[in-house]
Order: sequence, then structure tokens, then C-alpha cells
Amino acid sequence: MDLLKKFFPFSFKAKDVTGLIVALIVYVVVCGICGAVIGWLAAIPLIGIIFSILGSVLGLYGLVGIILTVLVFVKVIS
Repeated sequence: MDLLKKFFPFSFKAKDVTGLIVALIVYVVVCGICGAVIGWLAAIPLIGIIFSILGSVLGLYGLVGIILTVLVFVKVIS
């Protein structure tokens, strides 16, 4: 559990509704902005594959962070 807390620090702050909303907004906004930048950089022919993979990993990070946030909020994990 300590490893998850290191990688997803905002997820474990969702103890109340305010923490849940803040964590969800952080994950959505950060993934949206970084996804747009990475999508723009993925159009570059030589390094586009690397940025495409990086974008996929970032999207997966955001999805796992959102799932962990909800699980912490409903007290499935602590």
C-alpha cells in the first residue's frame, strides 16, 4: 500500500467529498493537458511512436488514479 501512496498521492486524500472532487479534477486536468501536448508531439514522424506510448501510459496512470480515488472515498481501501 505504501508503494501506491507514493505513486498516487492525490488518490489517498479523498477522505471527504471535497477531497474526492479535488483529486478527480487534478487527474482529469493534468491528463487532459499532458494528453493534448503529447498528442501534438506524437505527430512528429521520428519520435511519434515514443510519444504515443508515453501518452498511453499517462492515460493509464490517470485511469488508475481515478479508480483508486473512488475506492478510497468509499472506504474499500485505506
